[in-house]
Amino acid sequence: MSDSGNNTPTGPNDDDNDDSNYDSEFDAEIESLREGEDPDNVDLDDASHPLADLSPFAVAGSAEEGYEGDNLSEDSDWDLDDSEYQTGADRVYDELLARIGEGAPQPRLEATRRVVELLGDPHRSYPIIHVTGTNGKTSTSRIAESILRAYGLRTGLMTSPHLQRVNERIMIDGRPISNRALVSNWDDIQPFIDLVDTDLVAAGEPGLTFFEALTVLAFASFADAPVDVAVIEVGMGGEWDSTNVADGQVAVFSPIALDHTQRLGSTTAEIARTKSGIIKPVARVVTAIQPTDALAELERASELTESTIALEGDAFALESTVVAVGGQVITVRGLAGTYEDLFLPLFGDFQGHNAALAIAAVESFIGDGAQPLTGDLLAEGLATVTSPGRLQIVGTEPTVLVDAAHNPHGAQALASAVKSYFTFDEITVVIGVLEDKDARGIVEALAPIATRFAVTQSSSTRAIDHEELADIVRELAGTDATIEFDTVLDALDDARAWAADGEKRAVLVAGSITLVGEVIDLASDEGWMK
Repeated sequence: MSDSGNNTPTGPNDDDNDDSNYDSEFDAEIESLREGEDPDNVDLDDASHPLADLSPFAVAGSAEEGYEGDNLSEDSDWDLDDSEYQTGADRVYDELLARIGEGAPQPRLEATRRVVELLGDPHRSYPIIHVTGTNGKTSTSRIAESILRAYGLRTGLMTSPHLQRVNERIMIDGRPISNRALVSNWDDIQPFIDLVDTDLVAAGEPGLTFFEALTVLAFASFADAPVDVAVIEVGMGGEWDSTNVADGQVAVFSPIALDHTQRLGSTTAEIARTKSGIIKPVARVVTAIQPTDALAELERASELTESTIALEGDAFALESTVVAVGGQVITVRGLAGTYEDLFLPLFGDFQGHNAALAIAAVESFIGDGAQPLTGDLLAEGLATVTSPGRLQIVGTEPTVLVDAAHNPHGAQALASAVKSYFTFDEITVVIGVLEDKDARGIVEALAPIATRFAVTQSSSTRAIDHEELADIVRELAGTDATIEFDTVLDALDDARAWAADGEKRAVLVAGSITLVGEVIDLASDEGWMK
């Protein structure tokens, strides 16, 4: 999850929140709005008022009818004057940040459901591929979206967190939503969010959180575009994640491991049980290889919902992967065909497995898993995919790699990929970890590939103090291999100078998504790619 937003709850965080005490009053307000009455003395006859149109998204016309929507398209000039709307986009982000942050999600669906109901259920205007898991779900989502786009479909993609701009979380046709569209859609939905906030607070509950409001914004933006299909990544868990107000025709599970244990459970079975909540009746379920207890939960949920389930290694598989310049060449046995010698511009065998999972998900969506994908379209989709912050090269001379691994499972995959895909003799790992993560497990996973650790902390309020983290690193890697830095800039300056002073040296940044985002910004500002 992202470190964006205020992480201090402004209301109770009760797993058993009961919405019934304000159902009747709220439903009356909805009905009065539908009948053209105004419960808050707003002149709804004024067409300029946002509440004048109860459902500004559900009634949007299709592209065939000449409606182009408010989001980016190939012919749109909104991206050309995007800088003119930066102030408005900053305002939207500030208003989102004023809400409960993503570090304190509310285990509920009703709040989000009430807003989208007022908007006319915009998320029901397009089919959805719903993706959850612990590691790899963002890359899997991005790969699936790229394949769908290669098929000529107009795509929506919601992922989290963002690395540099909040716009990254809402992608339309492979590009972040424009500032202009972000502002326009937010201004359209805000009155409805405010209405629900008022009722929630009156009932003693906190208003919509950062992520709940963002989910509504994404759903509305996709309907407004409009898109042909949306790939939606779960924020945390699944069952009570705000994205789960939508019904995915395909439910996708990347590898499940221990993470967010304070909220999701202390075992992979408990975590899988929560994540299995995205499986809806008669859905097609596609899953990566899972721990035995986690798979049992997914199979149980599939049986209860009369859904089909396709398991990696059985129904589909990554048959082979060969290291190539700029990535790898993979062969995948899909649900409906075998696809050979496909170039994937991503590093790490785990990305090959993510690609196999994404291919099976798209097969399930196009042709119900019985129709092979078109070879040249699949090749195009894979060859053009990007996954920022995932073993990404952000600097040369010296080489600087960043990876968003922020739990032991991800860090183990990262260490394996670095050893397999690169030939560095020495590596400085610049590391910063958040307080709710398994710092010890992350350091243990990275220690075998680290010559030295540059220990620092990101600007997140949830970041572990660099002195506390350095104590853990010293215990596991030794005093001589541990160097502390107050700031990310100081850590990177030292690491890059060290790497430039020797042959076959590199810098690897990992441990926190916010740390990776800050380093990507720094690399861009200072022109590290030569």
